[in-house]
Amino acid sequence: MTRLQGSDLLALGFMTFALFLGAGNIIFPPSAGLAAGSNLLPAAFGFLLTGVGLPLLTVVALARVGGGMDNLTAPLGKVAGTALAVAVYLAIGPLFATPRTAVVSFEMGIAPFSGDEPLPLMLYTIAYFAVVLFLSLNPGRLVDRIGKFITPVLLAALLVLGGAVLFAPAGGLGVVQDSYREAPLVQGFLQGYLTMDTLGALVFGIVIASAIRERGVSDARLVTRYSVIAGLIAATGLSLVYLTLFYLGATSQGIAADAQNGVQVLTTYVQHTFGTIGSLLLAVVITLACLTTAVGLLTACGEFFSKLLPVSYRVVVSVFGLFSLVVANQGLTQLISFSVPVLVGLYPLAIVLIALSLASSLWRSSSLVFVPVMAVTLIFGVADGLAASAYSAIVPSWFAQLPLADQSLGWLVPVLIALAVVALLDRCIGDRQPKPA
Repeated sequence: MTRLQGSDLLALGFMTFALFLGAGNIIFPPSAGLAAGSNLLPAAFGFLLTGVGLPLLTVVALARVGGGMDNLTAPLGKVAGTALAVAVYLAIGPLFATPRTAVVSFEMGIAPFSGDEPLPLMLYTIAYFAVVLFLSLNPGRLVDRIGKFITPVLLAALLVLGGAVLFAPAGGLGVVQDSYREAPLVQGFLQGYLTMDTLGALVFGIVIASAIRERGVSDARLVTRYSVIAGLIAATGLSLVYLTLFYLGATSQGIAADAQNGVQVLTTYVQHTFGTIGSLLLAVVITLACLTTAVGLLTACGEFFSKLLPVSYRVVVSVFGLFSLVVANQGLTQLISFSVPVLVGLYPLAIVLIALSLASSLWRSSSLVFVPVMAVTLIFGVADGLAASAYSAIVPSWFAQLPLADQSLGWLVPVLIALAVVALLDRCIGDRQPKPA
């Protein structure tokens, strides 16, 4: 039986960390910290729950079922499972995550000199996605080499930035903004959605499990154990990055009070602390990191949809690349505001799916439990998403009376009630089924 050595596990953990470390991980903690101010700790803890805890649990859940999202959604049936997979791939692909990489790199590297004008953004995104499309259509070894070079450099830049934040903060902890005054933990929890790491983990889980098997590990229990260890290493790294960037934001109100997003908070601090040269170096590193992330996301979407639909990989990648270009030109602030209601509606499905899968040993009939509970989650999750959007008027008024509805968690109590009912039914009428190893 093949077992991995400590150095192999460390390398696997860093690979997992690199998979998750993207644009969203860097831009959202500073803006959340800026708003949280002196309520930094509860807000950061809530952010870590969805930005670190949920992705880790997702990796574990996928490892237990073999690494593939199709295995995780099997109790839902093929149609519902495929529909959920399509929603996840679209969210991490052309709708939000891929365009976001372009806008973040523009805001970091170009906007400080050109301003947030439509024309520079359009010219930049055309050039950016031309490179992304070229690399996605001709991946070869180039992307791997760039990724292996960029990740260590990005880590070094984050270490320098973290040291500066701890020993030379821009100021003291700022005042608490209204959104973080009443329930900072819940607000941080919801902000953690924006990293999309849990949705990304649904796709990356198979990559991690495959990487372990490629090292000769065939025992299912060892695959699960090593996935957990890799996830813990990645979670530790992400937690340190998030806490550092949260503190950066919380102590930067004196220099970045008018910032509209996390990129502006980060660039203002770097300019304040390191000057123009430091800003340029950080912008180049993050731009290259965003580029490799975009190629990885576009490639994953191309492989998934070319198998699902009667179209070629090249067609899917080209269409999604052009669509991402159009979406990116809406600007970062607009893109974030549009993504919030969609993620508020989609994340409950991911959370409940992962929880039900991790508790699979409790169910006699997984389908009997998964289908109704996920259906309730879908209904109330969509209502939460609509309530957080410009279409809140169409949500029935009684929905606002649900516990936590005003904090975009109105789905939680109905789902817990549905779970209690179907769990009782499962015990009474469910047929005992074989469980995954």
